[in-house]
Amino acid sequence: MEESAREETDTADPPAVDRAADPEPPEGSPERPGRGRLRGWRTRYPRAARGVTVGTSVLAGVLVLFALVVPNRLERLDVAAFLRIPAEGVLLAALLLALPARARRITSYAAGALLGLLTVLKFVDMGFYSVLVRPFDLVLDWSLFGNAADWVRESFGRTGEVVAVITAVVLVVALLALMTLAVARLTDVMVRHRPAASRTVLVLGTAWITCVMLGVQVTGVPVAAQLDARIVQNRVRQVQAGLHDGQVFDRQASVDAFADTPPDQLLTGLRGKDVLFTFIESYGRTAIDDPAMARRIDSTLTEGNSRLKAAGFSSRSGWLRSPVTGAGSWLAHSTFLSGLWIKNQQRYRSLTTSDRNTLTGYFRKTGAWRTVGIVPGVRRAWPEGSFFGLDHIYDSEHLGYHGPYFSWTPVPDQFSLGAFERLEHGKKDRGPMMAEIILASSHNPWAPIAHMIDWDDLGDGSVYDRIKEEGKDPKEVWKNPESVRTEYRRAIQYSLRSLTEYVEKYGDDKTVLVFLGDHQPVPTVTAGSTSRDVPVTIVAHDPKVLDRVSDWGWTDGLKPAADAPEWRMDTFRDRFLTAFGPHPAGASATGANP
Repeated sequence: MEESAREETDTADPPAVDRAADPEPPEGSPERPGRGRLRGWRTRYPRAARGVTVGTSVLAGVLVLFALVVPNRLERLDVAAFLRIPAEGVLLAALLLALPARARRITSYAAGALLGLLTVLKFVDMGFYSVLVRPFDLVLDWSLFGNAADWVRESFGRTGEVVAVITAVVLVVALLALMTLAVARLTDVMVRHRPAASRTVLVLGTAWITCVMLGVQVTGVPVAAQLDARIVQNRVRQVQAGLHDGQVFDRQASVDAFADTPPDQLLTGLRGKDVLFTFIESYGRTAIDDPAMARRIDSTLTEGNSRLKAAGFSSRSGWLRSPVTGAGSWLAHSTFLSGLWIKNQQRYRSLTTSDRNTLTGYFRKTGAWRTVGIVPGVRRAWPEGSFFGLDHIYDSEHLGYHGPYFSWTPVPDQFSLGAFERLEHGKKDRGPMMAEIILASSHNPWAPIAHMIDWDDLGDGSVYDRIKEEGKDPKEVWKNPESVRTEYRRAIQYSLRSLTEYVEKYGDDKTVLVFLGDHQPVPTVTAGSTSRDVPVTIVAHDPKVLDRVSDWGWTDGLKPAADAPEWRMDTFRDRFLTAFGPHPAGASATGANP
């Protein structure tokens, strides 16, 4: 009787996913063996069959509710997030009940697939917020999945990369399939219980409106939720902005105040000097400001400053605001060198296929410097390298290093600097040089970490086999956020010591060092800080060099004061070119971009 009543409720739309009782096939008609066995099982075990039916429906409901209310940021993933009434769910249920049978079936499948895709997007957002502190960009971020796979391979090996990629693909396909089936299942349940379902939709809709009007919240989270609608709306705007961003960037890139400056008038204040632009991976403001790290980082900077002063060097420090945080070093490097805000991969590709001169390119344009790059993080062909105006590039395969990788880091910082000395800086009878040097030991995951050894013991790097064995396992470190923060601080200290000891040992009265961080570390380390500032420091033996930047207001020493000037990273190129050369026509006194 119960099943007959259900069938009469909606005879035009028999449920496809599950029915407690199927009508007998017409006499003489062949029956599919699978359905016959299924019906036989249900007939023999009715109580178990009923339990499976109810359990499957409950699981479908839990999955759909989870998809509707789960946030797209890990820090918002708590109990209160699931105690909400999703407006999208209420409206979808009402729509499915109102549609005719065929349209309802098609709509349920389409809605399930779209909800599955939206759930995948939320999970991807969680990863992006955890590393880059922003959501995934549907237009500009696809290439970053390749970078993520590279990072997994370089940190955990080829097997780890394959397992991670296969697992991700399987989970995405499974989620899409299960979400589609779950929505179809719930649609059948609502149709079979139409009166109760209609009343439930009405009650939930009324409750949602009431909660909106009264502003009802649970631990600060609104009960009336429309998270998915907001995410979709934001993504539509994001896609529109991404499609328009190329035109905006082209207009910005067409302006270069120094493009027409004759080579003999460029960088006149640095002629005869060796100029080293050095990036320290993930060296952000958190390393200096965070109370848990500040004391030891300050001790390292103070010690380095004292040693440099004893060797005759002086320094000035300030802050730069990076276009990225957590990752994306190449975007920060190109922002600093090009004088353009390179915030995404599309802008990076546009820049590196253009004829714009970078800061390093202007050094080369003068003909007064040999320009080289020490880029240990590069392990394969890097066609963009020629864009940056470097006469010669030493990647990880050409530094003479035969030691082990330190997780992602292919070459320890001290060895990279020692190789620079051996291959370029230490050569006799050479002319002035400009070098771009990347120090990568402070790259995530910050374990194991190398430590300082005698410079004469570097050899071919095989000495690092023992040092790596003594280091920590990154998988163990990342089980505890405090351990991650501790190892990050130690990695920054190692990079700073490598650089200051190098200048102390091998620097001379021609040495001019500009070193800076590329971006802040991941949120696990920054612990809620939203700052994108990185320290930047100029070190020189000749006092006339620092006299040129005396009006910048930077702090004396290697540590910028909390109130030291904070500039956008893309303004540094023009400020630097202005300070060390004649003012170009139309440029401001500070050299900042308009």
